Amino acid sequence: MMLIATIAIGGATSCKSKKKLAKEAAAAEYAAKVEQAKKDLNAIINEETSWTIDEQAARVATIKSYNIDDEEVKGLIVKAEQKIEELRARKAEEERLKREEEARRNAAQSEFVVLDNSFNAIANAVSYDAANRKIDETLRQFASPDALVLIIISQEGGVNDYDRPTTISRFLEYLKDKKQYKYKVETLKRDSLGKITELELITK
Repeated sequence: MMLIATIAIGGATSCKSKKKLAKEAAAAEYAAKVEQAKKDLNAIINEETSWTIDEQAARVATIKSYNIDDEEVKGLIVKAEQKIEELRARKAEEERLKREEEARRNAAQSEFVVLDNSFNAIANAVSYDAANRKIDETLRQFASPDALVLIIISQEGGVNDYDRPTTISRFLEYLKDKKQYKYKVETLKRDSLGKITELELITK
């Protein structure tokens, strides 16, 4: 009987020990989960993670699903969600500005093509009269026949090297005489009336 009792007591002690170990393991796992949650949330709040915005949102959603009963974690979740909304708004604004810049660039390029075509038409005119008519037509786009024309002959390290400055009237006469247009429009400036005051060309 004593042997049976000893075995029974030993079995009960072993069972309690296993339960205690399991409880301690669960507590340790929970503590580790809480600690990792705090670490990840702080990384999101401080923008110290390489995760995409969607990945950050997914991580916050996962942490929320843990239902962690910790006031610090709850507060960090709110801040992380606010940060994600801020990042989404920032990204949307950056994309909007990028689209606007691209649209401006496309519009400018389209505008530049029109001028390039006019200059080509002058250089390739079948007669002086035809060239002169095209010159008169082109000059109407400029604020003055003396509007500045700058020609880039080289670019290095973001610095332009220019040929001697000229005026639009002289440049158009040059095209008529040389019968060759070997440049392309790089930039231009307009006045309040939309007339071109300065033109920058680059050698092809």
